[in-house]
Amino acid sequence: MDWLLVILSLIVLWIASLCKIIHTSSSPSRTFFLSNGGAFCKKNVLLVVAHPDDESMFFSPTISYLISRGHNLHILCLSIGNADGMGNARKHELYKACAVLKVPLQKVNVLDRPELQDGFGQIWDHNLLARIIKEEVSRHEIDVIITFDGYGVSGHCNHCDVHYGVRLLQENPQSLQAWELVSTNIFRKYSGPIDIWLSMLLAIKDTDRMHCLLNEQPKKSFHAMSEHSSQWVWFRKLFVSFSSYTYVNTLRKINV
Repeated sequence: MDWLLVILSLIVLWIASLCKIIHTSSSPSRTFFLSNGGAFCKKNVLLVVAHPDDESMFFSPTISYLISRGHNLHILCLSIGNADGMGNARKHELYKACAVLKVPLQKVNVLDRPELQDGFGQIWDHNLLARIIKEEVSRHEIDVIITFDGYGVSGHCNHCDVHYGVRLLQENPQSLQAWELVSTNIFRKYSGPIDIWLSMLLAIKDTDRMHCLLNEQPKKSFHAMSEHSSQWVWFRKLFVSFSSYTYVNTLRKINV
């Protein structure tokens, strides 16, 4: 009987959380990420990821927020995800997913360099990453970079390397903001939309350094991830359904 009560409580909380997300999508957002004192200020933003599908599995709330507010979003994907020999297919899947997410294809840059190959045993050179990202920043006059934090959500070494490449770039004095996607513990990670409440609470405590972005179009995240057909297997379907990153992103300012 006690377990039944717990399950019913979780179902009610899950539904309430989804209702909160739906309400947010139909009402003006109180989130002032990248705004200047509450006033809109269009930014050139670079999202830096390691593999095709990172953008849909982890960053879709951020992408939805930026596109809906009219920011100029570019995506730099540092590999084609060729660990299983499907790199070319995954590259084209990324383009299709970005089309769903309303990111123009000419603003998506996918690299395939021998030094940056997908894999848990593939360590990427941080200095090389910093140089590549710096070139992208200069090419598109980027104001803001968004990427993984030091744990990289899943602990994948390529995700972590991307973070440290951005940090290395940040060590050079320049008027460039950088934000990291905050990794959570396993319970929050697989709590689905329920995590929005704690994410919002933690962001409120540090409004200068943290912002909580709710996914205003979670269905679009599923659609985008489904475009990665080579990766759209049963356990990733479960991941996207139960992952809090489908419903909310907490971004933290990177201070070097």
